[in-house]
Order: sequence, then C-alpha cells, then structure tokens
Amino acid sequence: MSAADGPFVVGVDSSTQSTKALVVDAATGAVVASGQAPHTVTSGAGRESDPEEWYAALCSALAQCGDAARRAAAVSVGGQQHGLVTLDAAGRPVRPALLWNDVRSAPQARRLTDELGGARVWAERFGSVPGASFTVAKWAWLAEHEPQAVRATAAVRLPHDYLTGRLTGTGTTDRGDASGTGWWASATEAYDEDVLGRVGLDPALLPRVVRPGEVAGTVHAAAGELPFAPGTLVAAGTGDNAAAALGLGLLPGTPVLSLGTSGTVYAVSRRRPTDASGTVAGFAAAHGDWLPLACTLNCTLAVDRIAALLGLDREAVEEGGGATILPYLDGERTPDLPHASGLLTGLRHDTTGGQLLQAAYDGAVHALLGALDRVLDEDADRTAPLLLIGGGARGTAWQQTVRRLSGRPVQVPEARELVALGAAAQAAGLLTGEDPAAVARRWDTARGPVLDAVQRDEAALERISGVLAGAASLLEGA
Repeated sequence: MSAADGPFVVGVDSSTQSTKALVVDAATGAVVASGQAPHTVTSGAGRESDPEEWYAALCSALAQCGDAARRAAAVSVGGQQHGLVTLDAAGRPVRPALLWNDVRSAPQARRLTDELGGARVWAERFGSVPGASFTVAKWAWLAEHEPQAVRATAAVRLPHDYLTGRLTGTGTTDRGDASGTGWWASATEAYDEDVLGRVGLDPALLPRVVRPGEVAGTVHAAAGELPFAPGTLVAAGTGDNAAAALGLGLLPGTPVLSLGTSGTVYAVSRRRPTDASGTVAGFAAAHGDWLPLACTLNCTLAVDRIAALLGLDREAVEEGGGATILPYLDGERTPDLPHASGLLTGLRHDTTGGQLLQAAYDGAVHALLGALDRVLDEDADRTAPLLLIGGGARGTAWQQTVRRLSGRPVQVPEARELVALGAAAQAAGLLTGEDPAAVARRWDTARGPVLDAVQRDEAALERISGVLAGAASLLEGA
C-alpha cells in the first residue's frame, strides 16, 4: 500500500474463477486497497457459473477494501469475455451463465458460419469467425436445447454487463466486449439484425453500447450492499483482454502474451482485423482502436494438471527428450478442435517426468506463438520485447519456454492485476478526461524486467507442428 494524494477509483476483474477489486489513487496509480473472492465453475460437459455468485464475490471483495472503497469517485468492471447471461423480467438469472470455455456450442458455430456464407463473409462483416466460445453460438445452443429458458429471457448480457447493471440498474455494454459476441459487427460498429434474426434474438433484449469515454451510469440507490455512494460514476467496463490492454497502456504494435486459464496473444492495431482463417479474432479495443487476438483454451490449468498427474511441482521441468504433448484437455480453440483431448507421442524408456512436463509447456506455448505473426500488423517490430502477463508470467518455466520458442526478449510487468488496473484506468479517465491507456502509461504499469532473447528452438517448433499436422484426423474425432 502507498500514500495517496488523488481521488480514488475502483477497478474490478471478474474472471473465470474469482472476482478481484482494486482501489487505486487516480493521480499516481498506487493501489491503496484490494480484495478477492472466489466463485465456482461446473465441470463435465459444460462450463457454467451462477451470476449471483459473481455479484456476491464482488460485494465480498469490495468489503475487504474497507473505507477506501467508500471514498471512490468512479468504478469500472472488467470481466471474462463471451459468457451468456440470461435474465428474466425481474433481472434475475434464468439459468447459470454459459462461459467462454463451454464448447458444447461448436456445432452451432459451424452452422452459423455456413449459413451466412462462410468464414470470409464473417471476417469481413464481424471481424471474426465464430467459434464455440462466441456468445452467438451459445444463444443458438440454448435455443435448441433449452427453449423454455429462451422464452423466459427478458435481457441478454455479457458477464461484465451483468455486474455493471447491478451497479447502475441499466443495461449497457462496450464495443470491446460486444465485439466478442458474434452479433456486433465491427464493419458497422452496431448490432447485426441479420444474425440476430437467424438465431431468434430480439435486439431489444441487448444492452446499449456505450462509447469510449462515455459514462455508463451512476451507482443507483438500490445497490445498498455495495460501499459506493449513490451517484458514483460507473464507466462502461469491458472484456478482460481489452481491460488488460488498457492496464498496460498499450501502443499499437506491442505484442502481449497472457498466460491464464486461457492463453492469449494480442496487440493494439489502428486497422480493423479480418482474418478469414479464424485464428485471429478481430476484437475492438475499449478505447477506440482494434485488438486482434488469438486465444487457446488450454494454458496454465492444463499444464498444472499434467504436473499433478506426474506428481511434479510445476517448475520441475527437464531439458531433452523427444516427447510431444498437445495439452488439449478441454478441447481447443486455436487450433479449432473443440472435441479434441490431450495427446502424447514420442514416449521412450528413457523419457523423464520432467521432460514430459516441459513438453506440456511447449505444446501450450506453440499454438500462441504460431498465431503471433497473424496478430501483429505487417509493419510491427518483430524484435520488440514480448510483454508476458497473467498468472503464469512469473513462473520460471513459463518464462524460459516463451523465450526459447519465440526467440524474442520478454518483458514481465511488475504490476500483477492488469485487468483490474485497466478497469481502474478507465474509471480514472472519466474523472480526468484522459484516454485510459494514457492514464495507465502515466501510472507506468508496464514497468518490469526485460529478459534477453535466446536462440529460437526451431527443432521443437517443427516437431510439434509435425505432430499436430499428422494427428489432425485423430484430434478431430477425439
């Protein structure tokens, strides 16, 4: 904690497994209080979570912040992307939210792609080709499998929208999170009535899209469980990746690799992305630019699971060996293999557990780095440091794997809660009139050590690529 000399703002990160809240001094970026509370996710065929748990976790996290939260002049919520929240006429969840990593909607995503004319049409109109993660596919799945839930739905929200609505009492979203739905078209920056009609979703059920820098609302008097005074400013909020980009104060062309429950690579761009291969999602940035991004479902949790199966600490990697692991424990998004399972090949009598664990790290990082060139604009500097963030960023094995497979210098920002810091910067921008990314640069949030580049391990990359190509039919049918 640090001494503060400016107005306080609150930034929230409602992620897959917990909600975190930071109280930040808007003048200096100093974190003056913090709190965190967990929520649960179902296992099995689907991935679902109760939105009421998110709100309870938000209340708990803010309570841990004490008096500092009560002094806040503005608040913003960053949240996990893509999740489908259905509310009844009283504003209560109709059913648990379908989360980003629920892949049951893969058939609906592929059908929608075909119905609208194929991947190229989707990329040109929406900036992205829908996968199982996208909200439009989840709504289509719900309409097919639970029509009674669709009939009971009076409002459709994303996770951050739901929490923002609990603060303000109104329905709003932002362009960053809306761009991951599959029903907000990046070409027009508006909801697409053609797609909404195809999935039977009334646009009146959707939230208003708040413009960058616009106030979403104020804390309403009925939000008595929260520490904020009625009338406290509420920013638009955004999805977690867009919030982290704000939190880093990203300038165009700077590459980011985020190691969390999912793995992502992204960069800010002035150009609207349109990748018909589906590798890059053409998301909008929260502050007005674009945020081309590639995402894998399997990252830190998958590697930790393999470490647990081997009875090893997550850092107990060993060099050598010819084993390859594709750690697709929950299906996969990049590459698009929603029904895949994990694959191990190249096992020998002399293969050690530590070598197998290193192979899991390699398999997780391989897909992300393979998408990096597609994410970056052609004129981006390929020698610039790769910003490494997320829960895995401080792990030595993750750092060394990224360095070895990328051949680039790696910078690890000291700031830990970049999604919440980005939300806080967005809230601060309401008070100062600044671009939130400029606020974060003033706070120097990307500061951190730079690890020098090492020679790129081309042999490992080629081996993994070869296994992936050779196992395509097996993975598709898994």
